[in-house]
This record gives sequence, structure tokens and C-alpha cells, in this order.
Amino acid sequence: MSAGGNRMTPNPEQQVDIYRRMVRIERNDDAIRQTIKRGRLQMPYYSARGQEVIPSAISAQLNPDDTICTIYRGIHDMVAKDMPLRPLWAEIAGRVDGTCKGKGGPMHLTHPESGVMVTTGIVGSSMPIANGLGWAMKLDGSKRVSIAYFGDGASNIGAFHEALNLASLWKLPVIFVCQNNRFAEHTRYENGTSVDQISKRAAGYGMPGYTVDGNDPSEMYAHAYEAIERARSGEGPTLLECMTFRFLGHVFGDDDKYMTKEEKAEAMEKDPLPAFRARLIADGHATEEQLAEIEKKITDEVADARDWALEREFPSTDELKRDVFEAEIA
Repeated sequence: MSAGGNRMTPNPEQQVDIYRRMVRIERNDDAIRQTIKRGRLQMPYYSARGQEVIPSAISAQLNPDDTICTIYRGIHDMVAKDMPLRPLWAEIAGRVDGTCKGKGGPMHLTHPESGVMVTTGIVGSSMPIANGLGWAMKLDGSKRVSIAYFGDGASNIGAFHEALNLASLWKLPVIFVCQNNRFAEHTRYENGTSVDQISKRAAGYGMPGYTVDGNDPSEMYAHAYEAIERARSGEGPTLLECMTFRFLGHVFGDDDKYMTKEEKAEAMEKDPLPAFRARLIADGHATEEQLAEIEKKITDEVADARDWALEREFPSTDELKRDVFEAEIA
């Protein structure tokens, strides 16, 4: 369902911050894909181009010690949370200065200092892990919140139902954020999900559930605000189904034949990034010069992270066993 009544609207400064995070995602994504094409990165990559609004509008309201758990195609969620780009790039490049010493790669990034707790390669497992973090937050009374990001396909596995049930039962400060890009890997939504709106499933677990325009920064901000405030006040979890569309295939190199050319072209024509940029200028919230300066700083930040990371060393053979096997104690 959709939320009614008075909605929290982001002020001009907050809107510009959301835009900054969106650009950071876009520029970082572009640079990764270009670097793969040039043969300087060898890894699987899952572009979330087109989904920039969702984590940006949420992270603009989070504190550094609020946590996110995301999935293997969730680098945009980490970038929106202001995870430093140097260790991120070093990790996806398999270098020892990466967040996991180059041993996790793009599917297993983590950076607790910025609240990026877990990136999981197991579909849907972000949700029970977010519950564990939420339980710890409830026990310590810190008023922090835990965000569980996942895709529409993950709403069909057991972990989704188990996590929502326990979060509601224990009133955990967890916000379940389904980024519904309409395709579960290579399967169209209607071919794999029986319900027309994933948000309807929230009713079965006694929590609010909303279907939101995930490409509208103001609508995303308003619904996220309500969910975050509900969680911080001890009222429990919320399910947000955020409708969006990914511009590229599930994995880099995928020919995305399961998308029609017409629907893809229509989605890209409505790209939320340039649309939001134009709106910020039209509404007088920022000037062309101000936004260009933000974009240049981010472009430079991404280039610096890429160049720095590719100059780092690969892990030594000794490092391969460290943090994997129990160390012998003398």
C-alpha cells in the first residue's frame, strides 16, 4: 500500500546530499565497468545502474553507526553509505589493502567503520543477519537501526519469511528494503512471484508494508524517514518495496534478452539521475556550477581510488590461510 497523510520532505541541503550519493554510485559504476573492459579488473560484476535513488535517499538519513547488510550486487548500497572508495577498489581488485585483504572480492565487501557490515553472496541472507544486528541494537538501547537490502527474487525464499516473522515478533529496529528491479537474475517478476506487490506480504507478519517509487528521491526519503523513525522509537520493522529498473543485465556481459527493448529504452529515458539534477536546478536548490563542482570532486575521488588500488600488492601466499584457518597459539 502507499503511505498517506503528512510526509517528511527533504530540505534543499538534504536533496543535494541525496544527489551527491547518486552521482557517487553512477561514477563509481561507470569506472568499474570501464576498467573491466580494459582488462585491468578480472571479476564478476553486477551493475545497479538505474537504482541509485533507493540507497541514497536512505543513507542520507542514517548515522555512521547505523548498519547495512547487502547482497553481492549491492556495491551501490555501500557507496551510498559513504564507504571509502580506496579500500573498496583494492578489494574488488584483489589487493591486500582491500577491506578483506583482497580475499573477498566484489561479492564479500565489508567496512564496519562506515556501517557496511556484511555483503553476502547467498540470496536473501542479508535479512537474518540484519536481524542479528537489530537484536544487538535493541539489547544495547542505542537507538541505531539496521537496513537489510535485497532484491525481489529474494522475497521468495525462506530467509525472507523467517526474518520478517522474528523482526516483527521481537520488534527489531530493522528496515527491510526490497529493491524491486523487476528481474530476479534472468527471470521476469511475473514469472517467479505469485503476488503483485511484495509489500502485501508485510501484513502476514504484522508490520507496515509500502510499495514506493524507488526512482523518486522525495517519495523514497519520506517512506524511509517513517520507517527509520519507527525503528528508532522501538515500534519495530517496516517492509519497503522500492520499484525501480536496472539498465543492464544481472551480471556484466549478460545480454539481457529477458528484457524487451521497449521497456529498457523507456526506463533509461526516465533515468532518475539527470531528472533529479534538472529538478534541483529548476527548484532553486542548487546551481549548475554547484552540481558540476560536486560531480568533479566525485569523478576525482573515483579516479584516485582506482589508480591507488591498482598499484597495491596482491596478497601473499601466507595471507591465503590467515583469517581462514585457526591460528596455532604458541
